[in-house]
Amino acid sequence: MKKLRKIAVFAALSSTLYFPFTSKDIQTVNSQMAKPKNVIFMIADGYSTSYATNYRIYKGKESLMDPLLVGMVKTSSASSEITDSAAAASAYATGFKTSNGRISTSPTGENLKTIVEAIEEEGKKSTGLVATSNITHATPASFASHAPARADEVTLAPQLIENDVDVLFGGGRKYFDDSLIDLAKQKGYHYLTSKDELNNLGAQKKVLGLFTEDKMASELDRDLTEEPSLAEMSEKAINILNKNKKGFFLMIEGSQIDEAGHYHDAAWAMKDIEAFEEALSRVLKFAKKDQNTLVIVVGDHDTGGMSVGGYNKFGSNVEMLRNVIATGDYMESQLTEDRSNTSQVLKQYADIDLTESEITRIKSATDPSNEINSIISERSLVGWITYGHTGVDVPLYAYGPNIHSFKGLLDNTQLPKLISKQLDLDFLSHE
Repeated sequence: MKKLRKIAVFAALSSTLYFPFTSKDIQTVNSQMAKPKNVIFMIADGYSTSYATNYRIYKGKESLMDPLLVGMVKTSSASSEITDSAAAASAYATGFKTSNGRISTSPTGENLKTIVEAIEEEGKKSTGLVATSNITHATPASFASHAPARADEVTLAPQLIENDVDVLFGGGRKYFDDSLIDLAKQKGYHYLTSKDELNNLGAQKKVLGLFTEDKMASELDRDLTEEPSLAEMSEKAINILNKNKKGFFLMIEGSQIDEAGHYHDAAWAMKDIEAFEEALSRVLKFAKKDQNTLVIVVGDHDTGGMSVGGYNKFGSNVEMLRNVIATGDYMESQLTEDRSNTSQVLKQYADIDLTESEITRIKSATDPSNEINSIISERSLVGWITYGHTGVDVPLYAYGPNIHSFKGLLDNTQLPKLISKQLDLDFLSHE
């Protein structure tokens, strides 16, 4: 059965993603001065300019993000020039800097009101959070919950329900015990646990979809699961939230790009950017038809210090990553105990004919998946400088009414202030 995965090597990449606008469309929508009814805030976790450039090479043409570029965002936290996802998302959610590891609490421990909480308090618009991580993970959690430590996901889960976020889609079922699921149902949530249930969802106003016990699968390995894609979750969330004629705010996170960067898995990174782009395609299709939706797309920080080219060689070979159909972790799981099938595994899942020295590296490695990822990165000329984050600025993209407000070099704390102005929300809008 695993061999069937080779069939889909380039099918999704070569099929043209729906491109829902032209340069004329962009000029028209940019000239609109009316404030938007809806805001869709998309965060590509771990994504920076080097990811954008490598993805363009991988795809073979410009991405959907490229023509939407309006600026760059500074990412430092209150405690470091290099932020973690918790502090970065807290800045996007609250408009204030905090220390690494904190979920929408100040460095001294006070809760910071989030834009989702402000919208729910106003009681007009609907809200939603979608992620391919646990829904209690740093980025989604920061928009509707508070904790001094991001790891305290058991504390974060009930806050998402108590704060009445209308749509919650992601992983992390293990943090929602039976009593919390019962509470959610009492508060009007329709509870989902599978892709089939999502596809067959009828008319609902509040939905809790927890599709995995822990984080969701990488896009490279999702074919081994029955999990919905980021695009499918995003489209369904929009359909639900759009029932509110007064509008909505939706945060969508492509969580697995960051995971790939931490593992130096270049193919995983490219494939999850592709999944994020497909979600953006559906968002833009809706926004063009609606003509009253502001779409903001941004990274939260860089992960891994990815480079375009490397290893003292000129050029790039990112195109070879199209032939990689599994993560390094999955390939390691297919190795025999003595790793005698190393060359066969890399040929089957990465279309690589290993040299004898590369076979020896993998067979003798303490961490075989890490060595597999290193070899694939070397072959594709994708370099890395850290297994953590870096402090570089990240690109900012926008589509819809009044995107001129978002241009230039911005601090991450400015985005919720600008968004709240567009929504006429009494939340940080004085700045």
